[in-house]
Amino acid sequence: MLDKAAMPVQLLKIVNGKPETPLPSHLQKEDLKHLQEGFGHTNKYFQGIVILYYPLTKLSDGRDFFKLVLQDMNNSCSRTDSINILIYGKMAEDCARVVRHGIYTKPRTTGASETASMSVAPKYAYTSLNHLKDGTIVNLYGVVKFFKPPYVSKGTDYCSVVTLVDPSNVKLTCTLFSGNLDSLPKIYKVGDIVRFHRIKIREYNGQMQGITSVGFASLTFDGTVGAPVVPRTSSKVYTFMDEEQKTVEELRVWAASNLSISGPAAKLSGVQPMLFFDLTCQLVGKAKVDGSSFLLKVWDGTKCPYPTWKVPVEARDLEGEKILLHQLRNLTVDVLVYDNHVQLAKSLKIGSFLRIYSIHTKQASAVDEDVSHIEFHLHGGTCYGRGIGVLPESNPDVKELKAFLESVELADSQNMESMSSVELDGTFNNVTDLESHLQRCQQLPVTVLTDHQDLNNTELKTILNSTAPQQYRIRAKLRTYKPQKLYQSIKLHCSKCKSLQEVPDGDGFDFILQGSAITAPNAELQNTSWYDSVMWTTQDEKQRKIVIHFVKHDEMLQQPEDTLLMIEGGTLKEVWKLTKIFKCVIPVRSTEDDLELLDLSAPFLLQGNIKYYGCKQCSTPKPIKSLSSIAAEQRPSWEPTEIAQVLGIELLQYVFIMKFTLIDGTGALNAYLFDYEKFFQIPASEILSNNFLQQKMQMTMNTLCPPGRKLDDLPWLECFIKSYNVRDGMKHQVYYQIFDTTVAEDVV
Repeated sequence: MLDKAAMPVQLLKIVNGKPETPLPSHLQKEDLKHLQEGFGHTNKYFQGIVILYYPLTKLSDGRDFFKLVLQDMNNSCSRTDSINILIYGKMAEDCARVVRHGIYTKPRTTGASETASMSVAPKYAYTSLNHLKDGTIVNLYGVVKFFKPPYVSKGTDYCSVVTLVDPSNVKLTCTLFSGNLDSLPKIYKVGDIVRFHRIKIREYNGQMQGITSVGFASLTFDGTVGAPVVPRTSSKVYTFMDEEQKTVEELRVWAASNLSISGPAAKLSGVQPMLFFDLTCQLVGKAKVDGSSFLLKVWDGTKCPYPTWKVPVEARDLEGEKILLHQLRNLTVDVLVYDNHVQLAKSLKIGSFLRIYSIHTKQASAVDEDVSHIEFHLHGGTCYGRGIGVLPESNPDVKELKAFLESVELADSQNMESMSSVELDGTFNNVTDLESHLQRCQQLPVTVLTDHQDLNNTELKTILNSTAPQQYRIRAKLRTYKPQKLYQSIKLHCSKCKSLQEVPDGDGFDFILQGSAITAPNAELQNTSWYDSVMWTTQDEKQRKIVIHFVKHDEMLQQPEDTLLMIEGGTLKEVWKLTKIFKCVIPVRSTEDDLELLDLSAPFLLQGNIKYYGCKQCSTPKPIKSLSSIAAEQRPSWEPTEIAQVLGIELLQYVFIMKFTLIDGTGALNAYLFDYEKFFQIPASEILSNNFLQQKMQMTMNTLCPPGRKLDDLPWLECFIKSYNVRDGMKHQVYYQIFDTTVAEDVV
């Protein structure tokens, strides 16, 4: 931290790795790893590369303030490879004028003097996935095995999830956040190759995970063998050495023989009912349907072999060129997108090229139709990589698609004046009873198999007479299920000790809060370097003291929707009020040395309407000051899993636990459903606090197992089940569990 009114700032030229002007002899170079908090470092200097800097700002007292991040030039992959520099006053203004990123730009012809002052490209070390260690910040290459296209997170940032593999056969899942959509990796398909710089590694549940850190940067390359090695990035300057091109080419060859990267891509001419696939297409029209769904009219130049559903919208609501839409009326399909995809869908430009991931084709028919039709849905959520990606025209798949589209013979061009009102009505149906039509289609009893399509159906009689463990595909009816009161199916599960417990009620939480309010707040624990505190006394007879600690970022308070706060002495009602305003709330109490969590019978974290609990048996709570490590991140996400990890809490997961009695005419068996959100496409964590989701779940079960129906009238379900052995002393039993199956309902 520097605050010198007249300290000079000099820009030194570096020649052959040394300053052109020698430094004063009394200055000694200090390694970053030797810096210690609270120790003076007079007559010492640190040499590094500027990897990040923030705009010059003015503080409330009128002083200039400038922040930059320096990275150790000699040790770019250590746990402490960078340092935040905070500069105040005149020096801040001077530094802001001269500081530059220490990176390499594309070579250009320069004079000798210019060459001398050009920054040298840092030589980065890359870590293979089997050598990652907890707490390190590394650079790495990997092949994309799975990814979720960027989506808006619960805060204001965009989020993308990427699973990487490399020749070490180790897998790494990375969760990437950024307020700028363009700064996230531009991944278009499985098999793409990425280079990540300054990715933070953390261990969770025995597995390494990657998250964005200060200075995170990425390049993405087409994973096709023989394709040009051209990086995709929004950055105008970056390093890319000749030897790295060899790395990309070697990963391409390895992936081609070791990774199944064909993916579920399909042309419209090849779609079938009950299929999930990725579609590369062009957008020619779009329209709002209702508050939770949006229509995209797309084509890929081929014709769907089935009649397709035309979503009823008013002509005035449909964006796109009317003549082109009429010409393409037999080649376009209507894709209905839901929930979290709506915001992105609205922003898409007509004519842009898209890759829509995990579209679901659904066969349906209206009551007044003799022939069934195909519907195209992009369900809400991000499971299985669902999402929408916009492809640039330089993308090889787009170039191929454009060439094909230009060769397609369209219907005879017509002026709008010559198009009869009958034709227009045929193109844009004006159906007022859209809601009832959607309900008829949505109540079709259908489950979807999400994997193992090679398995054939097995009769229940055969399964009952077979040994465990095995996996089966079945076609059966749901005769009954337990519990009938669906809210009772929600449990808390510890993935470490495998225990299950009931979700505590609010009365127990309120009692714990009342007990903690007896402890007086410790004034010495208020207003620290990483949080500000506010305390007041209630005006009732108890004169209760309440303290709220607001966690800061970059020494500044954040917007409420991005803020985590801690509360001492609050009641249940007061805590719930705070959750409606702030992103995260943690109930705490004072000790002699630090704030601490309450009893783990209470939730350790509240976010929105969701209470997060920790496992008493597996958790080892750490002091609250451990949270300061997240607050110091470039963009604190305040995700429950990350908060739990730094606080030493083994997070309990909300799960659905149900017993289904299945029959198929040859036998009957009980299969258990153990699911977080895939089967119902509803997060178990949200069901208890959301009446709409409870109604949706009840209507879904009424569809799968209609009350009052005879056995012959029950719908057929397709499911995967697996058998497993359970031994209790001398007793041995075989149990069955449903897996890789989901209910394909859009909005019930």
